Amino acid sequence: MTVADYAAMTLFILLWVSYSWITGSRRILSRTSLTKAMADRRREWILNSLNRDLKMIDTQIMGGLQNGTAFFASTTIFAIGGCFALLGATEQVDAILKDIPFIMQGGRATFELKVCGLIALFAYSFFKFGWSYRLFNYCTILFGAIPMADEARQHPARARAAAERTIQMNIIAASHFNMGLRAIFYSIGYLGWFVSPWIFMLSSTVVFIVLIRRQFFSEARLALLTDPEG
Repeated sequence: MTVADYAAMTLFILLWVSYSWITGSRRILSRTSLTKAMADRRREWILNSLNRDLKMIDTQIMGGLQNGTAFFASTTIFAIGGCFALLGATEQVDAILKDIPFIMQGGRATFELKVCGLIALFAYSFFKFGWSYRLFNYCTILFGAIPMADEARQHPARARAAAERTIQMNIIAASHFNMGLRAIFYSIGYLGWFVSPWIFMLSSTVVFIVLIRRQFFSEARLALLTDPEG
């Protein structure tokens, strides 16, 4: 490990924390984040369900959210297994890397340390996806407790409270899903460390910029905030 390696790792952690703080504040330069805009749309969706008794569409949406979370959770398990397989083939990989120009060699111990860091990233992502899947399951149960349309009109306060519980659970589940997805995105930048610490710094910065752009300057954000009636 060189000074450049420590500097690159410090920058990686700083970018991760900075992105978490920026998206947690929900706004930057007076711009609403994509996450915040999507949370508002989740609220509209669940509140609208109070006006209908047939909730098959809502349950299908819930099922889609759970299935997407389960897919990414299983993907991270495969990624962790691949990393452990990489640890078992350290000598072969090290021999291949020595033949590739422009790659800074740090020795077997450094390579194994980098792979362990990648495992930690995927493990963090798996726990976030696993918890998100469970929260979406809770959200489905809470959604089933929302009163039907007639009862909601008779007892609006109780119906609104049930909807708000479901909304909060859904937003929290989505938040953990986003954290797991963020770890996968940053793992792409982390791969630059296997080339050199300078590439690691560059790739991490690029990932950070891409994620910030998607949150605050993307077409998806504009589509959510645009009023279709002008």
